[in-house]
Amino acid sequence: MAKVDEELKKLLEVLPPRVKLDLLKHPKINNIIEIVLDLGKVPEARFQAEVYYIPGDQISQEDIDYVVSKVGEFTGDNRAGIERTLHRISCIRNRTGKIIGLTCRVGRVIYGTNDIIQDVIESGKNLLFMGPPGIGKTTKLREAARILSDKFNKRVIIVDTSNEIAGDGDIPHPGIGKARRMQVSAPEQQHKIMIEAVENHMPEVVIVDEIGTELEATACRTIAERGVQLIGTAHGNALENIISNPTLSDLVGGIQSVILGDEEAKRRHTQKAILERKAPPTFDIAIEIRERDKFAIYHDVARAVDAILRDKVPQPEIRVRKEGGKIEIQHAPEIIPEPSQEELARVELEKGKGPVRIYPFGVNRGHLERGLRAMQLPAVVAPGLDEADLILTVKSKSRPGSKIMKMADEHHLPVHVIRKNVSSQIMKFLKYYFGVGSKEEMEDISLREVAEAIEQVRHTRKSIDLNPQNAYIRRLQHQKVEEAGLNSESVGEEPKRRLRIYPPL
Repeated sequence: MAKVDEELKKLLEVLPPRVKLDLLKHPKINNIIEIVLDLGKVPEARFQAEVYYIPGDQISQEDIDYVVSKVGEFTGDNRAGIERTLHRISCIRNRTGKIIGLTCRVGRVIYGTNDIIQDVIESGKNLLFMGPPGIGKTTKLREAARILSDKFNKRVIIVDTSNEIAGDGDIPHPGIGKARRMQVSAPEQQHKIMIEAVENHMPEVVIVDEIGTELEATACRTIAERGVQLIGTAHGNALENIISNPTLSDLVGGIQSVILGDEEAKRRHTQKAILERKAPPTFDIAIEIRERDKFAIYHDVARAVDAILRDKVPQPEIRVRKEGGKIEIQHAPEIIPEPSQEELARVELEKGKGPVRIYPFGVNRGHLERGLRAMQLPAVVAPGLDEADLILTVKSKSRPGSKIMKMADEHHLPVHVIRKNVSSQIMKFLKYYFGVGSKEEMEDISLREVAEAIEQVRHTRKSIDLNPQNAYIRRLQHQKVEEAGLNSESVGEEPKRRLRIYPPL
């Protein structure tokens, strides 16, 4: 029989005796998540990846009444607890109010879960957690309360609506450290207790779980405006869910519809009716808990929301805890600036009126479309070769005599080649082609282009024109051609001046 920790024993003690005895024999008892007791059904024990159906009789009304008599009083949110534990017992009632089902969720204090985001918690900024139910949002709040109150001696108050953060009973669970806890008599009173906490108890940090109403969102803004650090969770798996939820959008600045003038809409390359953020966000930082050990962090919520409203794809910082506890951080890439009017004019001069039409061959159309939207480039994905201005393909499909090269010749279309069909390569091409990348990126891509062109000239024994470049880049390309034993010259007028590579004599 596995050794059971003391807190789990307290939950097992309130279960019907036959259910408790059976669970004590289960080899994975310490990993149990919740026990479900429904009238007329076999009791269930739920683990991370399995459901164990406890053999024997179905649950009777006497079994349910036994558990109800052992736990605290059920409040307006139909939840109860066991004093000085984090376990939560939720009930299902029939039409007359009688309890006919119970979900007994195991509550555990898990220390060290916030090491992966501890610097963010300690920043003093307002922090919003998002993620699916059961992913560990409440655990993160509890750990944040302990760290800030014990390690940094901050005055922390938890607004604990369902006693889920600090446990049932009047004495809070030691898992919250020196933080204080204010209980809420009914869920609809949560916003009032939030304001009361600030007005009466002078906290430096307020922690609140499950922000879900407009009144609570307003209370959050009031707290933030008073200079108190606010840490909370909201209903929603991702930042986009909060933006699209009219009740909660105020947490990230609120959304309003704006009508642009003709000239402004043309300048922005958008429709006249657009969505914009109304105000600064209540929360400075947003964290999506995508998996138990994987976090997506938006360090600038205002910037991320603005990007989403412009149909861009915001790039959060990704943090992952690997096996052995090592934390791996993938920093958010720099946001690509929108093309200037001069850059757009250059594209129109070189490509003709309207957006550049790119035909992908062997290249993921979805990745290309997302890249164009993210960078707000004056280009679209062409449905066919007849409507295209250029072809984008991968190296493996661009060999001389291949199908796409023959089709390109027939349609008199230039072919641009990337090494692999991955989004990073597509984004590099777009930066290069539209001139919105960094100097180092432009050099890297242009030198790769000349290397691939050299190979193509050797195989086809035909001259090739490269993309237009400035004098500095052309000089680097000339050097590469000379090193390869071929000849080249610059042709055309600025801004179309480019390198032409000749086959060997």
